Amino acid sequence: MIKDYFLNEIETAIEKAIKDNKLGQMTEYTRGTLSTERPKNADFGDFAINVSSLARNAKIAPPMIANAIVEYVNKEDNEYTVVAGFINFKSGKNLLVNAIEEIFKKDKNYGKPENVKTEKILLEYISANPTGPFHIGHGRWAAMGSVLANLLKFYGHEVYQEFYINDAGSQINKLGNSLAIRIRQELGEDIDFPTDEVERKNFYPGDYLIPVAKKFIQKVQACHPELVSGSQLTLDEAKLIDTKILSDFAKKEMEDLQKALLDNFRVHFDKFYSELTLHNSGKVDECVNKLKASGKIYQKDGADWFKSSDYGDDQDRVIKKADGSNTYLTADIAYHIDKLERGFDRLINIWGADHHGYVARVKASIEALGYAPDKLEVLLGQLVNLLIDGNEVRMGKRKNMVTLDDLIDEVGVDATRFWMSMRNIDTTLDFDIELAKTNSDENPVFYVQYAHARACSILRNATEEKINTETGKKTPAPLLKSEFDELINNYKAETILPTLETAKKLILKLEEYKSMIKTSAETRQVYTICRYVQELAGEFHSFYNANRVISDDKEMMKARLSLVVAVKKVLNNALDLLAVTAPERM
Repeated sequence: MIKDYFLNEIETAIEKAIKDNKLGQMTEYTRGTLSTERPKNADFGDFAINVSSLARNAKIAPPMIANAIVEYVNKEDNEYTVVAGFINFKSGKNLLVNAIEEIFKKDKNYGKPENVKTEKILLEYISANPTGPFHIGHGRWAAMGSVLANLLKFYGHEVYQEFYINDAGSQINKLGNSLAIRIRQELGEDIDFPTDEVERKNFYPGDYLIPVAKKFIQKVQACHPELVSGSQLTLDEAKLIDTKILSDFAKKEMEDLQKALLDNFRVHFDKFYSELTLHNSGKVDECVNKLKASGKIYQKDGADWFKSSDYGDDQDRVIKKADGSNTYLTADIAYHIDKLERGFDRLINIWGADHHGYVARVKASIEALGYAPDKLEVLLGQLVNLLIDGNEVRMGKRKNMVTLDDLIDEVGVDATRFWMSMRNIDTTLDFDIELAKTNSDENPVFYVQYAHARACSILRNATEEKINTETGKKTPAPLLKSEFDELINNYKAETILPTLETAKKLILKLEEYKSMIKTSAETRQVYTICRYVQELAGEFHSFYNANRVISDDKEMMKARLSLVVAVKKVLNNALDLLAVTAPERM
């Protein structure tokens, strides 16, 4: 990376200057103390380093420090200038030429770092109850989680994606009872869900259970012949059906619905892990017994309490209630220990911000059971505000649901994925449906995809002959297909030289892809990919508007076509990480 090259040059120069006693009283320097930044005034340079912090040890003024350091750098190709305590850097010809050559050489692997300490990572996200369709909040975790998985895999890690199915709680019985009402409605009974708000919370009154009820009635003869005495289910027979049968049927339908939507949304899990199987396996009781055996459990008011405050939690937590039932935390402890016992080096969870208080207690349980708590990373995210005509749409699982499926139908998979990923996870996302549907520069996904399509169009026009529709006269292609293939398949570093000055900003933006990948993977932030492709698209559009790509100057045309190819490659790679299509025509 160019900025790393610059930093290394400065740090090497500092070490030389210290050796020659040119930095005042400074006798040593620890690499990594300084960092590069972008100058506020682009005329100063491509990158800058503020060396003022060295004055504390050097006991001389920052400008003197900066000038002393610059005396020891190689200025043969690159330009260094000093402004106060800043050392500014302008990339020379060799760095820029090499940047484009690297894109051609590495192609799909461009930006992939070398010598990475790889980890086996379990990434858990969404993990919704199987009690209904995904709402758009789930859509944000689905998009961001899958992009993060793509990014970490590209970075070099082994990533295993998991969906934890919360199917062991009372919500499954509520689902069965809700289906019972829908079935009885379908069979003609005048019955409805309670209107009282407290009672209504014990049901799922969404319309999504109506088709499930119809399907149950149609299939009950084949699936459960013991439930019907005649050729079809009657209302009286429906009233006698065990809730577990209805719960299992509804849960299976909801899981199938969720999985089909995830597949359409380009989200693919390696495993759907059932909480119910965790309980049935005995692993929950096993964890509780281990905590008891190690003295981490005590009884108070008839309940079992975990000494989580011994491990940084703000208070101890109940893991078994006085009535003998487990709390949600109990199964979560067992689930995370199960993850670690499966040999994962790192666990990354994406949770909603409302789970903030849960992080400390889960980490406490991991440490109490003998594992390093920092093996668990939790990314806490804010939800989504859905805007239609500038007005926020209220969402809820029980009433007035706006589903992820509805949103995808309205704006498409590409727009939904891009919009869901383009803000920092800890920032509330305002999803503007009308804007997401527009073919305008203000719609970020269209703006980026159009840049890719424009690059493809330029490359087609370079190698296709033109036919006058009125006269039928043919104009030869600006570049023979064989010449174009030779340009691309046997790219030579010097090809870019004729357009180097006019393309510098675009080349620097292309080269920035490498540092963006590194930073995004290490900080687990995926919105930076969306921001990057928007900036790259902007630089490309600006370059195209200011510079004629296809011209009679063949060497200049080849230089600029190679740059267009480089833009196309990088945009394609980045959109692949986002699982957003890169159209060739729009």
